[in-house]
Amino acid sequence: MTSERSAADPPASSVSPLRLVVKIGTSSITTPDGYVDLGAVTKLASEIAEVRAVGHEVIAVTSGAITAGVQRLGVERPTEPELLQAMSAVGQIDLMASYRELFGAADMVVGQVLLAPHDFRDRDQYLHARATFSHLLKLGVVPVVNENDAVADDAIRYGDNDRIAALVANLVRADLLILLTDMPGVLTADPNRDPDASLISEILEMSPSLQEAAGSASAVGSGGMASKLAAAKMASWSGIRTVIASARRPHVVVDAAAARAGVGTTVLPRDARVSARKLWIGFAVAARGTVTVDDGARKALSAGGKSLLTAGVVHVDGEFTAGDAIDIAGPGGDTFAKGLAALGAEMLRTAAGRRSDELPEGVLPLVVHRDDLVVLG
Repeated sequence: MTSERSAADPPASSVSPLRLVVKIGTSSITTPDGYVDLGAVTKLASEIAEVRAVGHEVIAVTSGAITAGVQRLGVERPTEPELLQAMSAVGQIDLMASYRELFGAADMVVGQVLLAPHDFRDRDQYLHARATFSHLLKLGVVPVVNENDAVADDAIRYGDNDRIAALVANLVRADLLILLTDMPGVLTADPNRDPDASLISEILEMSPSLQEAAGSASAVGSGGMASKLAAAKMASWSGIRTVIASARRPHVVVDAAAARAGVGTTVLPRDARVSARKLWIGFAVAARGTVTVDDGARKALSAGGKSLLTAGVVHVDGEFTAGDAIDIAGPGGDTFAKGLAALGAEMLRTAAGRRSDELPEGVLPLVVHRDDLVVLG
């Protein structure tokens, strides 16, 4: 399937080199009966080869390992996280064999990179991962990334590798994140419920109504449009443009890189950027509880760049320990920030609302340090 090029399209020599992260979802890379879709991988390889030919660097993020493992073992897809992880260990081999063969047919060498949530939190791991990508790209290799499902405690729930793709885009300082799916882009409503849903061509800012319209996860993946919007928001906060589009669209990677109209949904980047660590805290780790603060504390966190102290806490929900992620809500119950707790829930309930001179000996008033806090809205 091909599409004609416009005479107005710029020649290859005039294209500014970009660094792209291209993610393809499970539903787009596997057949209805659970096999790796060799045609889809071939199409992806062809388009990546085309953008590399004009000077762009490309990192691919792929889903499909669990589905491939289920097919290889000839069993029903389980729901238990541990079994899903085991399936991914089996399917990863078949998946990468397909990438090696079909990318090789397009004169490209691929290198597998398995990442876990820890790699984005720990500074040394983060720098090591960045160096690995840099060396692979310098060698002319196409890195193919998947979440390290077989060993990562937080695996599977991440959302079909969408958020991993956004974290990788931040890690390698990409110019563009392309999320390929089985939909033409973000629609005005869930097409399963509203046949008149239409494509949203551009998103300037995320809103709750967009999340509601995104619908649920796909049948074979753990993602769906909601997780793609979450990933696009992460990329936006990293200063990276995102395009959400159909993997089946002809020349989708090429056209997205060229910022051509009609490719799918473009999510524009924010002017202000956050660090990778704060991106991880804000979007990639599950909150273990919620701390409600008074209006003064909210203003200090939102506008003053301050740390959260015990004196500003009015209520504590959930059971968490020091180091866990927690949501921070205002007096009205709306979550406006997220951070890593310096105190466990039990101790914080005792210390809530108390100044430092009112606390038991040895208990510090710090709840969340400003370096471990992200203001979300």
